[in-house]
Amino acid sequence: MTSNPSRRSFLIHGAAAATAVALTRSAIGGPARQEPIRNPNLPAGASGTIWIGGDLQVNRIGLGAAEFTGPDRTGDPSDPAPMYAVLRRAVELGVNFIDTSDQYGRGAGGASERVIHDVLYPYPSDLVIATKGGQLLGGRPEKLREACETSLKRLGLEQIKLYQLHWPDKAVPYEDSVGELAKLQKEGKIRHIGICNVDAAHVAKARSVATVASIQNEYNILETQTDGLIEVCERDKIAFIPYGPLGGARGRALREQQSRLDGIKALAKARQISLPQALLAWLLARSPMMLPIPGTTKVDHLEDNVGSAKVRFTKQEMAQAG
Repeated sequence: MTSNPSRRSFLIHGAAAATAVALTRSAIGGPARQEPIRNPNLPAGASGTIWIGGDLQVNRIGLGAAEFTGPDRTGDPSDPAPMYAVLRRAVELGVNFIDTSDQYGRGAGGASERVIHDVLYPYPSDLVIATKGGQLLGGRPEKLREACETSLKRLGLEQIKLYQLHWPDKAVPYEDSVGELAKLQKEGKIRHIGICNVDAAHVAKARSVATVASIQNEYNILETQTDGLIEVCERDKIAFIPYGPLGGARGRALREQQSRLDGIKALAKARQISLPQALLAWLLARSPMMLPIPGTTKVDHLEDNVGSAKVRFTKQEMAQAG
């Protein structure tokens, strides 16, 4: 008697997914209650929205908080006032997705999380603070649990709405790391699970033990190697969170001179918009599941980034941008 590997893997995956959905529901006391945006008419709302995990509605322009630390992204900032101003203004503009990590601040970690708590707590009801674990302490189950519980304390939360595995730990089976997040989800400490810095194999392994609500990889006009994962996200309604949206950690697309950028620069000039706005609008047009998280510690840069929400590129313009 011959076996049917495709059918068997489908049944295994389906059973795991059903279990993960059940865990999600039990973690929040029954079927997930949808939490819509309170005010859809704020400037960030022009970007459109997506639903994370099917129940958390967010505008598609978020804010990355990797820079809310001291010099060289180590320790606490000596002067957090500019960061406080950015966070307050972001909420005023309708940004309701903030991405951070226990690793931002290195050393003891958690500087970025502390800044967010200090200025925004108690949080608006529709604000999604997505944090991460697995880089600072590693991906062993007990270390992930420690990281998650420490982030809960820093943020002053009983449940993290989106908790992401920051990096695969080569010394730990990936299913073990994600499996621990599924346990934390069942306990109600995590609402939804995300994964970061992954390839297709990681995604398949993660989805065999949990429901994945988001994928976060570096992605921008200069870095498009994970196009295939975006197709998966569109098919299965998974949020894709591109970090380095302006060309990586140093904003390469804003500084480099290369032919690959000629199209987007010409488009920005023709549209009379800034280059950062054009780069973010390119991402928004690339996929309806795209949720860019540009980071900044300057209010004027934040306002410019949010301005991309109202830019709509046509198919012809996207072809011109390359």
